[in-house]
Amino acid sequence: MQLSGYHLTLQSVVEVARRPSVRVELAPEVSARLAEARAVVTDILAQGRTVYGVNTGFGRLSSATIPPTALAELQVNLVRSHACGVGKPLSEAETRAMMLLRANVLARGLSGARLVALERLVALLNAGVHPIIPEKGSVGASGDLAPLAHLALTLIGEGEARFQGERLPSAVALKRAGLQPLTLEAKEGLALLNGTQAMCAVGGLALAQLLELAELADVAGALSLDALHGTVAAFDPRIHAARPHAGQITVAARLRDLLAGSEIMASHRECPRVQDAYSLRCMPQVHGAARDVFEFARRTLETEFNSATDNPLVFTDTGDVISGGNFHGAPVALALDACAMAAATLGGIAERRIERLLNPDLSELPAFLARQPGTQSGLMMAQVAAAALCNENMGLAHPASVGSLPTGAAKEDFVSMGMTAALKLRAAADNVANILAIEFLAATQALPFLRPRRTSPRLQRVEDFLHSLAPPLESDAPLTPCIAAIRERLSDVLAVASAGAS
Repeated sequence: MQLSGYHLTLQSVVEVARRPSVRVELAPEVSARLAEARAVVTDILAQGRTVYGVNTGFGRLSSATIPPTALAELQVNLVRSHACGVGKPLSEAETRAMMLLRANVLARGLSGARLVALERLVALLNAGVHPIIPEKGSVGASGDLAPLAHLALTLIGEGEARFQGERLPSAVALKRAGLQPLTLEAKEGLALLNGTQAMCAVGGLALAQLLELAELADVAGALSLDALHGTVAAFDPRIHAARPHAGQITVAARLRDLLAGSEIMASHRECPRVQDAYSLRCMPQVHGAARDVFEFARRTLETEFNSATDNPLVFTDTGDVISGGNFHGAPVALALDACAMAAATLGGIAERRIERLLNPDLSELPAFLARQPGTQSGLMMAQVAAAALCNENMGLAHPASVGSLPTGAAKEDFVSMGMTAALKLRAAADNVANILAIEFLAATQALPFLRPRRTSPRLQRVEDFLHSLAPPLESDAPLTPCIAAIRERLSDVLAVASAGAS
């Protein structure tokens, strides 16, 4: 994969994050771009000019002018002092995504760093030397300072890293990988620290998961609708053309396609029921709205992936070095907060379908799908677990971005809290995955009660696959292994459901 500073997509970030075998290289035009920007920094130093970030202190200390003999020390001190994260380390995938995203920022050529700084970062990624980056401690402006400082620590041979399965001092990890630590020069510490790459890495991977879960929600919902003797009448394309939200139209079409040819549905076509409950009938409107939010977030993040988000920026056409605020995470934070609300909505409507499958007052199925209700409890507790996850998502849906607290002696008086939004979204997405696993379990435990009639050919393949993971229960048994087995194979469920799609 080539890095140019301009062409990263969410898909490419996910690919590099999850597949360490993917090699990253710099596009041919990058080296000249960086050389031109570095020449501007070199000229500033040669002329003795005072420019923020090049030869001054930082933040509230920006009025302090640093002598030439202390510039290298200034950059190292910046990295060391800002490595103040706490909590569990980011996952390997999140760390790799963050490294890739930071390299792409430098490749834009607006940071003023030397080519060697970018090359060492890419070499670190390709070698599989992954810095230990605590997940908490960023307020999302001036960017993700603490997480990026931990990344930079490993680059200069300090801090800790994981290499070939071992957690090691970074100096040891670099030596084993055959890499040299980077000696920072003027502006390079700052060029590595300012930016939104931690929130983009964590939030981007969570968003990629949610985009897949949105597809899975349609499949789970279709199975539940058929098990509950629902109808596709509400998915008529004329209804959705009259309110043409893109996600709504897409979901209605998918549901029609998924349910086409269902024997179960054909058997009750003339029943007296006029309408289904909202959790069934309004899937296009609800699932579709969530999809639209996720697509908005994808566009926002892909713009951010390919942006210069540090400060100050070096403009080679005029030689200007201008201080601004591109490190501020507000665009990302707001998008991720919106995704958390959409995720809670997607999980919430799925939980309501689970309730309908298990509640005999709301279906024509045995209570809790037990073979012997009363003697057996069936899937009673599965709905309780789903309700608990939904409640957690209600809290996670509270926006982090409205909770600014001033930092940096009030110089940084309004911050984004984008990393908090990203961490919340990661947790919410994990909860939705478990809720949908529970819905798949419930729907595929319900459908055998409707034999000899079967669901549609596409959904029957899904049912058969899920039964290979969690066979129909003849008696009470622990449900956790069933839920976990389905959760682990959700991507495969989607692949089975997509086979033969029109």
